[in-house]
Amino acid sequence: MLVSYLSERPYRGLLEDDILRNGGFFGMPNEMFDRDRGAADYNFYLDEYLYAEAVGFDGLALNEHHGNPFCMGAVLDVEAAILARQSSTAKIVLIGNALANRHPIRLAEELATIDVISGGRLVSGWVRGAGPEQFFNNMNPAYNREYFEEAHDFIIQAWTRPGPWRYEGKHFHYRQVNPWVLPLQKPFPQMWIPGNVSLENPIWAAEHCYPFIGLATALSATCEMWDAYADRAAELGYQAGPENFGYLAPMVLADTEERAQELGRNFYYAGGHTGFAKAGYAFPPGYNSPSAIRRLARMPRDTWLGANRVVLELERQGKSPVVSDVEAARRKAESTYAKAQTTLQTIVGTPESVLPKLKTIMEVLRPGSLIIGGVLGNVSNEDRMRSVQLMGECLIPEIKAHAAKLGLVDSFERIPGTVKLQPGENRAPVADRKPLEALGLA
Repeated sequence: MLVSYLSERPYRGLLEDDILRNGGFFGMPNEMFDRDRGAADYNFYLDEYLYAEAVGFDGLALNEHHGNPFCMGAVLDVEAAILARQSSTAKIVLIGNALANRHPIRLAEELATIDVISGGRLVSGWVRGAGPEQFFNNMNPAYNREYFEEAHDFIIQAWTRPGPWRYEGKHFHYRQVNPWVLPLQKPFPQMWIPGNVSLENPIWAAEHCYPFIGLATALSATCEMWDAYADRAAELGYQAGPENFGYLAPMVLADTEERAQELGRNFYYAGGHTGFAKAGYAFPPGYNSPSAIRRLARMPRDTWLGANRVVLELERQGKSPVVSDVEAARRKAESTYAKAQTTLQTIVGTPESVLPKLKTIMEVLRPGSLIIGGVLGNVSNEDRMRSVQLMGECLIPEIKAHAAKLGLVDSFERIPGTVKLQPGENRAPVADRKPLEALGLA
């Protein structure tokens, strides 16, 4: 099993009341950005990643959002380039670049450079980008998937087709394609596809034999995405297994349960993921397919990045969830925090109390890769570092031992798509829902 560490790199200089009154993190006026505070945060998070490698994490995972203090990683390739040079052995896991919002020829060059500098440690993940990214980058959300797929195909060509050559596509046009720096990994770095709502994403990932990563999604909904992937893989003649799947588990550890719970509340600081953006920004017209909207409407109230049926209904009514009663918003966040621990979508405690929960997730989803997401909110450097230390020293050895017992191999131990099915052979299960039934989460 490959175990990675992810930090959202939150900006820690805002008052919770201001974010709540704004109705979410996205769109907070940047006059509130303190340059000295931002510089300190950026440098700390780079140090935190290097410490995560030192205590035993196999991968350093980065994500990207724009114009949003929830995540300062607006240009994750810059951070990845720094870590490529300063780290030694950990994989640089990008989950990932928003293909629809980038110029693919520049992206091909950036990623190849990172892979070369790191000595071939890049994992290049692709995302469509959240709803607010479409506004921030002035992209037509109705073309998002077309942009995504064309940019992906172009980058593969840029890395594998000898240049120079000319490209004329539907959305992208280049007179000369001839990137000089090519990835060190041949033919190119492994690619991961994160997702949280749409079944189109795991199906697309299966068609390309790319590992699919569930982003802290409800376990029952994640099982559905696993099945959609595995069904498509079987149609294509291969058996999906742990190497095809990864899961992000938000987690904070402390030396006592009381301290852990105090820190864990910061996962829902100013609403946390559910306060990522106002309804009008979260679901731009045309961004989600009709099937994704229907699936979203059936999902639990609290999901990743605020995507839930309540926000969807507000959008339909043309309303914005601007908060006037700050204390009521805090109470709602507290309720969300308690529920998220019950559903195992947020894991808080000491190493001893957390381990059984983590094992349950592993037994249900059987992922070959596990990404542990660090705490959000205004948590001190010392508390963040202690949490990472406990993860590395107390959890990772236990996680890997349990993964070996369950036969959970990652995508580097067994290449996705290499376990073939015979014609007419039924696929094997890729998830085990029995533990969910016992927990009342099926």
